[in-house]
Amino acid sequence: MGTKTIGLDDEAYERLKAQKREGESFSDTVKRITEEVSADWRRSFGRYAEEGERFEQAVVDSRERSNVGLAKRQGRVNEILQSDDETAR
Repeated sequence: MGTKTIGLDDEAYERLKAQKREGESFSDTVKRITEEVSADWRRSFGRYAEEGERFEQAVVDSRERSNVGLAKRQGRVNEILQSDDETAR
């Protein structure tokens, strides 16, 4: 496998260096951070991949809170509509 030399400005180099893990070459770093996102959505968080389960739980919790709030609002609307129907009779 051949190699290529590329030029990076100081800011790009520092950003790449910050992403580089211990024992990892710059080539390995570039491959890791540019790899295609797999079907597992947690991989798309890149450096937060290790935190995927925590993110997933936060999403589940948020959805549950939203569902409860939505159910309450729907219940109130139904009550209003039913009382309007009874008044109209």
